[in-house]
Amino acid sequence: MSSILRPTPAQRTRRLAVLAAAVFALVVPLVQNLAGLGLTQAEFAADGNSTLRVAGYAFSIWGLIYLGLLAYAVRQALPQTGESTLINRMGWPSAVAFFGIGMWIVVAALNLKAASVIVIFASLIALLAPLLAYSGAVRALSRTDRDRLLLVWPLAALAGWLTVAAPLNLVTALTAFQALPDALSPGVWAMLAIVVTTGAALAVTASLRTIAYPLPTAWGLLGAFVAEQTDKPAVAFTALAAAIILLVGGVLLAFRLKPGVER
Repeated sequence: MSSILRPTPAQRTRRLAVLAAAVFALVVPLVQNLAGLGLTQAEFAADGNSTLRVAGYAFSIWGLIYLGLLAYAVRQALPQTGESTLINRMGWPSAVAFFGIGMWIVVAALNLKAASVIVIFASLIALLAPLLAYSGAVRALSRTDRDRLLLVWPLAALAGWLTVAAPLNLVTALTAFQALPDALSPGVWAMLAIVVTTGAALAVTASLRTIAYPLPTAWGLLGAFVAEQTDKPAVAFTALAAAIILLVGGVLLAFRLKPGVER
């Protein structure tokens, strides 16, 4: 159960910082798209997507992710919300991640490919490191605990999407810079990226045991299948197989295993 301890002034400051970072993450893409400043996300990705790409519809998942982040940020900022272990430990890391995904829009608009890779991986690590460090606390939450529904689910979903988006961003940047090593063909590099992403996602799911994490990753892999099935069938069906493995594995790990309690 979540703690009923009321936040201290320092903790309230952290909570407001999280809320501000979430608002920043939501507002930046709206301003960028409405004002037409710099490159759109599609234009940014188009320069370098010859190795691996994802169908445009897959990015619609950001609507759900943003809603989840806003729900998390508002709930943790409310004075009546207790200062639980996860609210405390995930506060600053989530603020860093939210600021990062907002900054990614900025650097993409400016066509700063190297910076985009740094920003997206930093955002992913900022979330995954504490989630894994406190995975015992995550697993110990009941299915209906508010921290699970309004903290773990939104943050795990964002981490799950970044798990597939970060490697895609890296491959896109390396392709644009013509920096993919010649040891393997672009198609093999794409399949290797898919396999590594799937393996990492399964490992994280085994630790967190929440379906919110692998679902966005599998969604992105399905988007790769749709985008590549005509031009690169080997890459496409690798992505499809990876998505199925991740979905089945995610369900088994999240629902067929007992959450477990740290001893």
